[in-house]
Amino acid sequence: MKIGAEYCGVWRITEMSEWDQDFVDLVAPGHLTVEPDGIGGFAFGAVEADIDCRAEQAGDQERIAFSFVGWDEGDEVCGRGWAIVAGHDMEGWFGFHLGDESSFKAKRQLT
Repeated sequence: MKIGAEYCGVWRITEMSEWDQDFVDLVAPGHLTVEPDGIGGFAFGAVEADIDCRAEQAGDQERIAFSFVGWDEGDEVCGRGWAIVAGHDMEGWFGFHLGDESSFKAKRQLT
């Protein structure tokens, strides 16, 4: 599925509601990557996962919704999330299946 250019790229996670920045950057700088074909991934804390995105309408606002599957300290994890973009800022939410959830904020990484 093709994703709008405003969502594509590497996004640096700068804030999460459930974890402080030291945890977010525990293994590597926290980030979310979205490719034009809707595939991507994220990493924060000890979590690393692949995502599969779809564009959707949420009320009068467009956003991407995604499922994810990956690893957290060697344990398999999966879940879902969503994100909206305004310029170089992204806000969204991660929800782990039968586990934690957190909102997040991120900034576009310019190359």
